[in-house]
Amino acid sequence: MEPELRHLRYFVAVAEELHFGRAAVRLRMAQPPLSQQIRQLEAMIGTPLFVRTSRSVALTPAGEAYLNRCRRVLAAVADDVHEAGRIGCGEQGRFDIGFVSSAIHLGLAGPIRRFRERYPAVHLRLHEAYTARIVERLLNGEVDLGVVRDADDHDDLVGTTFATESFVAVLPTDHPHAGDLAISAAVLRDDPFVFIPRVAGERAYQRNLRPCLEAGYTPRIVQHASSWATMAHLVAAGLGVTIAPASIAAVVPAPVGVLPLTDTEATSEVRILRRRDDDRITSTGFGQQVAP
Repeated sequence: MEPELRHLRYFVAVAEELHFGRAAVRLRMAQPPLSQQIRQLEAMIGTPLFVRTSRSVALTPAGEAYLNRCRRVLAAVADDVHEAGRIGCGEQGRFDIGFVSSAIHLGLAGPIRRFRERYPAVHLRLHEAYTARIVERLLNGEVDLGVVRDADDHDDLVGTTFATESFVAVLPTDHPHAGDLAISAAVLRDDPFVFIPRVAGERAYQRNLRPCLEAGYTPRIVQHASSWATMAHLVAAGLGVTIAPASIAAVVPAPVGVLPLTDTEATSEVRILRRRDDDRITSTGFGQQVAP
């Protein structure tokens, strides 16, 4: 037989009290079973740990050495239990967030900073990707939270709205309507478009199309771009025009105009998603921090 944690706890109690009766009270057990457990521990070790007389109890040299080791073992076990609990509720360990790049321009850095201040023991890792890819990784357990734009609904995910944006027209400065104060999507019917790829997410793709579809046409897409910043620069290069969420204004280069869209109520929504069965405080807390 090998000593178990209960043997170590019993031994430490007797060693600190130097009295079997007081140690039994401290351990909330009867004295005879405690004495039996200590004798069992000494038999397993192969040497006495206590010198017992009718009047006193004292540690042997082996007992004194063993007491220090037992305290270290019990402290380490307590630390391990505490750490496992913190990891289980999300207050320690690793936390992965997938995000669309455009969320940064909507102030995502603020909640991320507050999260790191609140949970300094958590190793936060950020992963930039398309909405569709973030949702896939979230469902597969590869990320813990997703900051997504116009994501398709899923029964296993719940979310909090982070931001809702209107759409704008993005035109090169030499476009005939670049000087307008606002513009209808109908005016862009004959222009070539730079657009997000469909693989970014079906709902996101359809939301971006909506102002054009409401105006009665499907845009002629000549180029796809993986980010709004890239799209804005391709517009500046003269490849075409685009319709995008209003936050694209934060990344457009100088030779590009951003105009409010008229004749549409279409909006784009950025949400914070987590798995429905994930009730860790880090997952639910992040959503609460970013709620408007």
